[in-house]
Amino acid sequence: MPSITRRIAVQLLVCAAVYLSNAAACAAQQSAGEPSGTAAKESLTVDQVVSRMEQRNQERAAALRTYEGTRTYRMQYRGFFGSHDAEIVVAVKASPSEKEFTVESQSGSKFIIDHVLKKLLDGEKEATDDQGRSRTALTSRNYSFTRAGLDDSTDDPQYILNVVPKTDEKYLYRGRVWVDSNDFAVTRIEAEPARSPSMWIKKAEIKHKYEKVGDFWLPEENRTDSLIRLGGRALLSIDYRDYKITEATSLSVSSNPVVGIAGH
Repeated sequence: MPSITRRIAVQLLVCAAVYLSNAAACAAQQSAGEPSGTAAKESLTVDQVVSRMEQRNQERAAALRTYEGTRTYRMQYRGFFGSHDAEIVVAVKASPSEKEFTVESQSGSKFIIDHVLKKLLDGEKEATDDQGRSRTALTSRNYSFTRAGLDDSTDDPQYILNVVPKTDEKYLYRGRVWVDSNDFAVTRIEAEPARSPSMWIKKAEIKHKYEKVGDFWLPEENRTDSLIRLGGRALLSIDYRDYKITEATSLSVSSNPVVGIAGH
């Protein structure tokens, strides 16, 4: 791979890490709440939605002790520098403060595997420390929130919030998040890095979805699509499967209002 392509690949690593650090901080904190049939019906302000999300996350971070799963990391580059593909399948053992990765298989570009995909695993390990989680958590300390709407296309309505970072922390993002009105867990993120991670990257779009696994919400899929200034596109995808909750404690959940978002 030409040296300039190598430099671009490394910068794509940084861009992808912007998202992954936030996904790591969020994944261990998402869990289910009380059945929607028991919830009182009232509108919530944006501040109330965010406050309840933060409160639940604090409770849930302690509830999900350990879990296991399998991930498939893929990177594809198409453009001026040719076509480059790589894939690794990774077994994961995780807790809120630690992650253990075991590469089960790999294929494609050895450079991308060693300098991008495996480096992502190292970056995610670092993001699990207390200081890293605090700096990148989806909280009112790190972000400003405003109302974007209400998505009622699912069984439980989803509050849609605009998020804008308050600091210049490189792992923060700006965009929209979807918050389940019953569980007060993030179910979807569509965003871009708060600041450009590299002169090589013209634009980066991040899309992430969560799925409900037992009483918890865990990552389901991640897509980071980057446009390269000198031509081409790089797509990083992560697919999550085979989850197993290995240790968790019970949660004490209070009644939660559901439906529309009142004026902020």
